[in-house]
Amino acid sequence: MKLNLKALLRSGAILVAAALIVSACKSKKNAATPIEKSTGAIEISVPFSSKEFYSDAETFRAKSSGSSPDLQTAKKIALQNAKSEMAGLIQTTVKKVTDQYTQQRTIDNKTEFNNKFEELAREVTNQELVDVKMIGEKLFKEPNNSFTYWVALEANKQAVLNGINKAMNNNQKLSQDYDRKKFEEVFNAEMDKLAKERGGN
Repeated sequence: MKLNLKALLRSGAILVAAALIVSACKSKKNAATPIEKSTGAIEISVPFSSKEFYSDAETFRAKSSGSSPDLQTAKKIALQNAKSEMAGLIQTTVKKVTDQYTQQRTIDNKTEFNNKFEELAREVTNQELVDVKMIGEKLFKEPNNSFTYWVALEANKQAVLNGINKAMNNNQKLSQDYDRKKFEEVFNAEMDKLAKERGGN
């Protein structure tokens, strides 16, 4: 009888301890952060924030959203916003590459080369954005019955490079100062930096 009583007490103690642990875990999970306590703000998860939606050494990626009472309008706004973000990312990268390239090369009029090259790169970017690949979409119905649409896009680095190379070959003046191999080396190095900055591989 004593042994049974001890066993019962031991089992009861284990159950109480387990209940306390579960309760503590729930309390910790539901506890408000210091920011929530001080401002009343609530943390909201942004769609497509995981690593596979970051730009990496081979691919440009961008995401954005659009809201409207009309679903098709919400989609149109989101796509326009995402493409605009993508274009800005590509053009910023190309500008950095062009600046580095001209510093490393002997070019008579570097300012003119940079300006003309960036203008050409913008044209190439606009062409490439026509065929960007959609890698994710999410649709939300808001309490007021409007729609919020999220979209994630990607553009291949090599497609952008190929477009630049093709355009350079068709521009006799710029092609005189264009070393394809050297430009691609600088471009690849800049993409590696972009990947590290954005958390991609």
